[in-house]
Amino acid sequence: MAMKIRLARGGSKKRPFYSIVAADSRMPRDGRFIEKLGTYNPMLPKDSEERVKMNMERVKYWLGEGAQVTDRVSRMLEAAGELPKKERNNPKKGTPGKAAQERAEEKAEKAKAAEEAANAPAEEAPAEEAAAEE
Repeated sequence: MAMKIRLARGGSKKRPFYSIVAADSRMPRDGRFIEKLGTYNPMLPKDSEERVKMNMERVKYWLGEGAQVTDRVSRMLEAAGELPKKERNNPKKGTPGKAAQERAEEKAEKAKAAEEAANAPAEEAPAEEAAAEE
């Protein structure tokens, strides 16, 4: 049986509350689970003690039995110091989206046009002064 330590969603609409559970990986997200290992309340501030609560003895037991943790739960365990930090690779994280790239291109074109407009009259002015002196 493939075991997972994962989040099961509870709470009402727009007010999430999660239970950290050990469940068979074939069961639905909010469906049957074997054991409740803790809670996670994302509505609380990040520095709150009540945000994440876990029974570490039982979590270690299930990890020893071969249970796999989901990404979100592994981040919680890394923050608690139970798991070593994983190196994650998200190369697209820093790149702006399509609309933002288009806005940046338009802004660059406007700046270039404004610069050319500012330089063009400055170049013609000395020619006009030279013609006036003759």
